[in-house]
Amino acid sequence: MQAETIFSTANMLAMAGWLALLAAPRTPWVTWRLAGVAIPALLAALYAVLLAWHAPGAEGGFSSLAGVAALFRTEGVLLAGWVHYLAFDLFIGAWICRRGAAEGMNPWLVRLCLPPTFLAGPIGLLLFLGLRAVLVKRENPA
Repeated sequence: MQAETIFSTANMLAMAGWLALLAAPRTPWVTWRLAGVAIPALLAALYAVLLAWHAPGAEGGFSSLAGVAALFRTEGVLLAGWVHYLAFDLFIGAWICRRGAAEGMNPWLVRLCLPPTFLAGPIGLLLFLGLRAVLVKRENPA
């Protein structure tokens, strides 16, 4: 299968998970089974295959920035890295939905955190953690 086809398929799979989270951020089947386990697991398996297939012949490594840059010049390793992001960001998005529901957070505030988590994972996570901290402080002033 061509790298571009794998890229597009992985993107569509991840997007299905994100749309499900946006539509139903408090539905356990969505936040646990679909976007929390099934899709990230499929993406993780794809990542493992891509890495096993492309990394052994690739130059570079993880011990320096120059090594990482060299490693990602290999198209298959770059694709594996992208799939890694898709899997982990979706997993964190599902976690955000589950935590938000468990803590009684307004689902619209949870939804507000999902696009930045999709686009720039750590920023969405930081937004969620910040909102949680403000809400907890507001509910339990010391």
